[in-house]
Amino acid sequence: MKQFKDLMNGHIYLCPDNDQRFAQGRGERKDIIFEYNHTKPSELKFDPLRPIFESCGENVYIEPPFYANCGGMFTSIGNNVYANFGLTLVDDGPITIGNNVLFGPHVMITTTGHPVDPDIRKATYQFSEPVVIEDNVWVGGDVVILPGVTIGENSIIGAHSTVTKDIPANCIALGNPCRVVREINEKDKEY
Repeated sequence: MKQFKDLMNGHIYLCPDNDQRFAQGRGERKDIIFEYNHTKPSELKFDPLRPIFESCGENVYIEPPFYANCGGMFTSIGNNVYANFGLTLVDDGPITIGNNVLFGPHVMITTTGHPVDPDIRKATYQFSEPVVIEDNVWVGGDVVILPGVTIGENSIIGAHSTVTKDIPANCIALGNPCRVVREINEKDKEY
């Protein structure tokens, strides 16, 4: 389908909800997420969520509530990933989460936006660009990660940041818009 090709290539496209196969798969995944979010804490296991993702490693835990626009179908998660409550994936495009990644509460990762031109936007066009979070990243609470961003390995994103562009490896970045404040160094081994 042309829409999926455009979606994966970062071009504008019409939301594919009118494709019955896409809508059905999305609905089934969102039903699984709904059930997960309404499970008693004493009965909570991650296993019901595992099939919704494109791929999922071992030792992954997502605190409910958890939300995913397309039900996680374009999301790949590595090993040893922990997400505190309120993780939101606007996952109309690919999201790749590496190994040993930590998310604070209320993190939103969005791969999708809408055109600036109002005539194009009102026709319900959108675009999607992949988001990549490399290994050993710690994302603080209330962070928003926008389409097309890569966060390099070992980096830390400070709480309440809005990540609008790539963040290199081995650094601490924060703010709105998020920017690098320093590299991680030997002194950081003291804490």
